[in-house]
Amino acid sequence: MKKEIFKKAFVKSLPIMCSYLFVSMAYGIMMEEAGFGWYDSLFISMTVYTGAFQFLLITLLSSNASMITIALAALLMNSRQTFYSLTFVHEFRSMGKRMLYMIHTMTDETYAVNLALTEQGAQKEDMMFLIAALSRCYWMIGAVAGGMLGQILPVRFQGIDFCMTALFIIIFIDQWEKTKDHVPAFTGFIAAVICLLVFGERNFMLPALAASSGILVLKREYRQTETAPKEKQDG
Repeated sequence: MKKEIFKKAFVKSLPIMCSYLFVSMAYGIMMEEAGFGWYDSLFISMTVYTGAFQFLLITLLSSNASMITIALAALLMNSRQTFYSLTFVHEFRSMGKRMLYMIHTMTDETYAVNLALTEQGAQKEDMMFLIAALSRCYWMIGAVAGGMLGQILPVRFQGIDFCMTALFIIIFIDQWEKTKDHVPAFTGFIAAVICLLVFGERNFMLPALAASSGILVLKREYRQTETAPKEKQDG
């Protein structure tokens, strides 16, 4: 059973692997060009583990930015991920010691893949954990490989970040086809468009995530309160 769950988790993580390996290799190469070794890329990937900020961190470290500047930049760039865990509050609470690891490794990509999972209970929790662990390994392997390649190959990876956009499109289509409930997709799309018009291109992400996450949490709680009286009546 564990082998079967691992196989399913690996298949689900393949889109993440195709994106993470190339993007993290570009990150490793850029770190090498900035004067940092592959071991620096590995250490940062193990502790920071947020792709967008890791690229920014190269510039911050190269310019000798203060720790306060780095900390504030990390908080502002990754504050959106605070809302991701709200969707999986019940799953995380029942995962015991693995809960903190799940919070640390929750990224845009793992969040999207986890939303598309159809499994329930312990099987879903195991798959979420394995997807998070595999995805983290993909990124660290790519970062180390990029750092090593940067020492011998003058490779330019301009425009490679677009593969992250392609990844989200693939995951969105996969989720749309596998579920009959398209409310989360419509909620996220409408919230993003409204916040983009109101707050602008640079500031729309955080309010859009807050709005969509809040609506989905309220929707989930409403469904639970509706089904509870029915279950009592049936009992």
